[in-house]
Amino acid sequence: MAFIVFEGLDGSGKTSLIQKLKDYVTHLGIVCTVTREPGGTSLGDEIRKILLRTNAEVPVPECEILLYEAIRAQHVATVLKPALKKQSWVLCDRFTGSTIAFQAAGRSLSLTEAVWLNEFATRGLKPDLNILLDLSPELSLGRQKIRIQTTGLAADRFELEKQEFHEKVRQGYLHQASLDPKNWFVLDASKSLEELFTLVLQELKNRKWLN
Repeated sequence: MAFIVFEGLDGSGKTSLIQKLKDYVTHLGIVCTVTREPGGTSLGDEIRKILLRTNAEVPVPECEILLYEAIRAQHVATVLKPALKKQSWVLCDRFTGSTIAFQAAGRSLSLTEAVWLNEFATRGLKPDLNILLDLSPELSLGRQKIRIQTTGLAADRFELEKQEFHEKVRQGYLHQASLDPKNWFVLDASKSLEELFTLVLQELKNRKWLN
């Protein structure tokens, strides 16, 4: 059993890497649950729409963080803890590290309060490993533009933020990783998916989670 969270700026390749790892461990006979934040539950998905929409009232930072923590509390109680109790691997796209990066660092909210809210919403649940796909804001925005052009999907509220905001978020991630290197594995997200996947597998084998 392993609870692995993938963090990083939009366009860093989290979704593709999660799917590739899920396919790999499932082939080995390991039960695997893939989920995400914000979202992960029907209630969470509804709140996610409020957080990402661009055509309505914008939540102030204090409201924003509370909405994220509401999603997380439901997610932990109804998806994450039940899956882990059944000895399933859990691969999650974003978790508590995103709150520290986006709301504490990006929105300049109190780090102490953000940590407390994370603890309250999770009831102490922590990832076994955070995998940070580190990407420059310039490359992140470039990849987002390509996605918008190819899919026709409009940019969400966070994707429309200025580059300065995304740089604060990036530094918020890197600061967390520097403080806790045992539980954070930082990858250069400008590398190819195959290169990243190879590095992730090696890390999991080093931790004796895979043979």
